[in-house]
Amino acid sequence: MNTLPLTTTSIPWQRLTTAYGRGTDIPRLIETGQYEELANLIEHQSTLWQTTPWVLLILLQELAKQKPEQVSLNEIQLYLAVASAIPVEDIDSQNTVETMNELLDEKYLWPENEEDDELWWEEEEPRGYEQESFFSYFSFSYLLLKGAIPVFTAIMEGNDKLAPAIQELLLMLQPEGASAVE
Repeated sequence: MNTLPLTTTSIPWQRLTTAYGRGTDIPRLIETGQYEELANLIEHQSTLWQTTPWVLLILLQELAKQKPEQVSLNEIQLYLAVASAIPVEDIDSQNTVETMNELLDEKYLWPENEEDDELWWEEEEPRGYEQESFFSYFSFSYLLLKGAIPVFTAIMEGNDKLAPAIQELLLMLQPEGASAVE
């Protein structure tokens, strides 16, 4: 995946899109733990957006530092929402950009000025939503969630209240026919 350690301040959120516009508010939502609102922005009607892998990257870095009892159901539900949108059986890294950081290349970012956003959305393939980049949002989100399986498992073992939701999440991350985590 080849991602650099990034912080909320090093990602150009205002040039990345969500289900409802630009990602400008995402750093604040992450900082204040507004997981339900974040979930609505990064996954909508089984679609993942430019911001999705970056939100996951930041949240999963923080999740790894938390004690199981500190984790909220709303946060786990955010991961469930993203996982439910990923067609695990069809994930194919050959149709993606090579590294996640490439998704921050100028050719995928929206202009600084938001004035013409409506016109951009009317394009047949808006910037950042060409086939290769669009598939990348799913592929890298899947890889990030898969990479966090040990963290999810530790939380499940240390927090009985979250165990059912995490079990569901772990099952979603398994390709069909693979053995489930017990």
